[in-house]
Amino acid sequence: MILVGIGPGNLKYASFEAIETIKNSKKVLAFRRIGEKIKHLNKVEYINKLDDLLNYGDEYTLVVSGDPLLYSALDYLTRQKVKIEKVVPSISSFQYMLGRIQKSWNEAVILSFHGRDIDITGIKRPGLTVVFTDSTNTPNKLSRLLYEEGYKGKIYVGFNLSYDDEVILEREIGDYIENISDLSLAVLEVCG
Repeated sequence: MILVGIGPGNLKYASFEAIETIKNSKKVLAFRRIGEKIKHLNKVEYINKLDDLLNYGDEYTLVVSGDPLLYSALDYLTRQKVKIEKVVPSISSFQYMLGRIQKSWNEAVILSFHGRDIDITGIKRPGLTVVFTDSTNTPNKLSRLLYEEGYKGKIYVGFNLSYDDEVILEREIGDYIENISDLSLAVLEVCG
């Protein structure tokens, strides 16, 4: 299997190698949101969950959003002992977001609350923390929880990053943040 990441969603952020790999693959698998973006490159078979991959042979390319090496499919596939021939990353959504808000990630902490319980103990204080969020662990829930625990600073939230309907908000920790989309990422800039 070949594992390809196409970046935050808009194909202009996918690496040249990622695009070429998709075009030249015999079989391409993807979740529907990503498959709709790449179907002009090659025929795509849609999957609904990662467990679906176990029904396919080794001669396919799995295309995912973001960076397949960061809180993505590589960990799951490795645990399932799926033979991976090659991994082709593209820009991560957090790299895209930090570029948009012009923040360096040299000393940033990267966490994921996507499909996981919120554990604020890993949040850098003071400092920058990038947090992958989801429909349950929303940026608003995170903002409120941090405020209740005495955190102060800014929270930047990116919704639908790289898409035409992208929204990036800057708020204070504790402020209400409307959940514009489940495709979101928060960057916390916590004060001392």
